[in-house]
Formats: sequence, structure tokens, C-alpha cells
Amino acid sequence: MATFPPGFLWGAATSAYQVEGAVDADGRGPSIWDTFAARPEHIADGSTGAEACDHYHRYPEDLDLARRIGITAYRFSVAWPRVLPDGRTLNPRGLDHYRRVAEACLRRGITPMVTCYHWDLPQPLQDRGGWADRDTAERFADYAATVHDALGDLVPWWVTVNEPAVAAWAGHSAGVHAPGIRDTGRALAAAHHLLLGHGLATTRLRAGRHPDTRIGIALNLTVAVPATDAAEDVAAAARFDGHHNRMFLDPVLTGAYPRDMLDWYAPQADLTHLHDADLRTIAAPLDFLGVNFYNRTHVRADQSATAGSPALRVAEVRPDGLTYTEMGWPVEPDGLRQVLCGLRERYPGLPPVHITENGAAFDDVPGADGTVDDRDRVGYLDGHLRALHAAIAAGVDVRGYFAWSLLDNFEWAMGYTKRFGLIAVDYPTQRRTLKSSATWYARVVAANALPAPDEGKM
Repeated sequence: MATFPPGFLWGAATSAYQVEGAVDADGRGPSIWDTFAARPEHIADGSTGAEACDHYHRYPEDLDLARRIGITAYRFSVAWPRVLPDGRTLNPRGLDHYRRVAEACLRRGITPMVTCYHWDLPQPLQDRGGWADRDTAERFADYAATVHDALGDLVPWWVTVNEPAVAAWAGHSAGVHAPGIRDTGRALAAAHHLLLGHGLATTRLRAGRHPDTRIGIALNLTVAVPATDAAEDVAAAARFDGHHNRMFLDPVLTGAYPRDMLDWYAPQADLTHLHDADLRTIAAPLDFLGVNFYNRTHVRADQSATAGSPALRVAEVRPDGLTYTEMGWPVEPDGLRQVLCGLRERYPGLPPVHITENGAAFDDVPGADGTVDDRDRVGYLDGHLRALHAAIAAGVDVRGYFAWSLLDNFEWAMGYTKRFGLIAVDYPTQRRTLKSSATWYARVVAANALPAPDEGKM
């Protein structure tokens, strides 16, 4: 058996807009995702997160199911518009809700991990410029400090910002996520201010009244694989790595942006929003680095391609011979080991790591009896956990793993067409069903180990 270190955290994750619903309940204000999803053409099935999984009301049932799986930690996000509906003014009912969620976790022996920002910016702040405006970073620090002050006695683990790369590039350059902007300069400003918000919040939480708080950021990382050995494809992979990985890792872990990427972007956009003093704030010491990993990315050079930035000149490709998820992402579990070992090699003094998201969407078809035998997901999780175990054996200090996701949910621009959950949700009835992957994961958690490969088949 592949055994994990003693005390390893076994968790599952969700985010507020994807699961809560109840968008008008108890004083919650509108977010950029409410506004974005209100235009049906933005979402694959024309849906919104207005009801989602109704986790806002059903969290006790969902946490009971989490306890049945045996998870020891639950990562959930706080909706900024519930706590500060206009981005600035406190709504006590919002804080009270999340305190109840944290208390419910603890009663079930589950350690809560809070994410302060999982993409649901209050719409009034977007109306004043959003993340492209420097003031939003300051407002975020105020918000994070407010939540931490209220919940820090219950919640030991805190993630400041989730996947700033997606919020910046998909939301402000490609325009396929909220707020739906397509502007290179604003995307670069948003990327910087998301990181600045992280740094400011880290400083505020560190100085708060809960000294045992452990603080990190969750970055979605990939391995950029050139489609061929041709020099132009190798260079394209290096650019994609810089754009997707190093533009966020380097400032957080070294206090500097990668020079090659600044040189690449300089002809395209005004970079005067980059202040040297900001980098000292962004590089505030972390207690852990959250790594979200789903897939490697195969790329080639393409002078006409956009790939997240209008002038990155990189196109993604789908090699033959690989298995792909419903999102079109290749299943290559060793990519997780590559990411983790690469971090250890590239960044001396790397803090402890938590895998804050890892999972896959497959076409989960319920059987006649309502059960969901999601063997593809079991295979995906098994392969990635074996890669994670190999990285730990190679010396990477990994302290926990959070499956994405606890529940099927509103999958952003894909709406309800993609399912990532360990728990199936029948949206018309809100009925929950543990999938085969949940049963498999429960055995892994109980043993703190993976079964022998032939025992892992279902």
C-alpha cells in the first residue's frame, strides 16, 4: 500500500457561487457572476447559479455526507457579496451564516479551510473598476480581515485568493468568465491587483487577533508540453509556462515578476500599475502554497492564437492516444508529480504544499437504481494520488489533498453540463447520492493509504 504521512489532511472543496444558490437570501448583494450569468449566451446551458445545489440551506445534509466519506477537512469559500454586499458595508447575517457552517464542520470532526475570494466580486466594486483598479486590492484586504476576525477562532486554514490566473486571464482577457472583459492591459492590471490583494490580506490576517492562523494562496498550475521539439514550439511552451505559472508563482515566492514575461507584455500594454513596493507585499511569507492541478497543457506556436492573451502566440493542441475528460483536458496523472517536483527544484524554501483542488468531469450516468458508478473518476483520482505519493517520496512536503469537488455544481461558463462531484446532485429534486468515487475515496481516507493497484479497480 502507498501510505501517506501521519496527520495528512484528506478533504474536498467547493466554492460559494457554484454551490450555495440563495442569491437573494439574508441581504446578499449581486456579484459579477450574477451579472455575467444573467446573459444566457455567456453560459453553455443558459443557466445561472441562482439555485445551484442550495448548499446555503442544505449544508448540514452535505456535511453529514462528507462525514460519511470520512473527509477530515472541508474547503469552502465565503461569498464576498454576502458579507459586504456593496464591497464595503458589513452584513452581519452573512458572517453569521459562515460561522454556522464552520461550527457544523467542527461538530462533525471536519476541519474548515476558508477561501476568501473564489471569483465572486461584489458588482458595486466592479462598477468602480473591479480588479483592474488598485483600490479593489485594498477593499479585499478589509473584507478578508473582517471575515478572519469573525471566524478565525474556528477556522485554522485560510486561502486568500483562488486561481488569480483564471480570474485575470479568463475574466479580463479572453472574456469567457465574469466580468467578461477582453482587454490585455486590464487583464495584466487585474492579475497584479489580485496578487496585491493577496499580499495585503496576508499581512492583515497575520496581524489579526487569531495568531494560530495558517495562510496560503491557491494557484492553478500546469506543465506546458511543446507539441514538437521545434524551437518555436519549445519557446511557445516557455511562454505558456510564464503566462500561466510563473507570472503568479514568481511574485508570490520570490518577490519579482519573470523578466521574460514583462518583456513580452511591455509592447502590448501599459505596465505602470506595477509598483516595486507592491512586490514586497505580494511576497509576504506563506504558511502553505495551495496547488490546484487538473492537467498538463500541450501547446504549439501559432501567430494567430490568443490562448489567454491576444499576443501570447500559443495554441493548445490535443495529442492522439490520450484519454480526455468531459472538459477536454488530458488525463496524465504524472503531471502532478512533475508540477510538485518542479516547484521544489525551482523555488528554494518552498513552503509546505496542499493540493487544494484536483478532480475531473466525466459523463456520470445514473443506473436504473439511481447509483452512479463513475469508474473513470476513480481511475483519475487513483492515478493522481499515486503521482502525489511519488512526489512526497521524492521529498516534496505535501500536507493535504482536497478533491474537487464535494458536490456536482454550477461549473462556471459550462453551467450544469459538467459534473465534478464525489456526490451526485439531481438538480430538479436536489437529491444527493454518493458516487462510487466517494465510496472509493472513503476507503483511501480511512486507511490514509492507497490500495494496491489491482485492489483499486472497481
